[in-house]
Amino acid sequence: MPLQKEQIYTIDDIYNLPEGTRAELIDGHIYYMAPPSRYHQKIAGKLFTIISQYIDSKHGSCEPYIAPFAVFLNENDKNYVEPDISIICDKNKLTDSGCVGAPDWIIEIVSPSSRRMDYFTKLFKYRSAGVREYWIVDPSKNRVTVWNFENDDNNEYTLSDSVKAGIYSDLVINFSQIQL
Repeated sequence: MPLQKEQIYTIDDIYNLPEGTRAELIDGHIYYMAPPSRYHQKIAGKLFTIISQYIDSKHGSCEPYIAPFAVFLNENDKNYVEPDISIICDKNKLTDSGCVGAPDWIIEIVSPSSRRMDYFTKLFKYRSAGVREYWIVDPSKNRVTVWNFENDDNNEYTLSDSVKAGIYSDLVINFSQIQL
């Protein structure tokens, strides 16, 4: 008996999902996403506000976006993600549909259902796509993992620490001030 061929999906399949269905597409595989918790949304909102206000105060050229915001990581139709927070510094990557190419900085807030995806699948995908910096905020483990792909290093912090952003010389986020 021949092996069944694995189904490979495209961005069109994501757009054809029933209204309200949230999913991401990585290497042609659909990953359905559970709705974020209230706590997850509060953390995302506070981080987004801090970063957005920082960029505005410096008259910066980068633009921050909060999920749901479409990021088409590669120049194909097999990869579509919605990071919790995306910062894009190259405005040529921005279209009405979202970001085409790798954002400069991505922050994911871990949910119980996204743990494996955030720590493994997305870590590899973001690094290989050209993301400069990737933060994984994990409230249940009281941890912030910072990957600086330009310097090929990573550091871990607690949710009580102050964490310096790698793509900015003077942005430090004090996580103890955003705990709920």
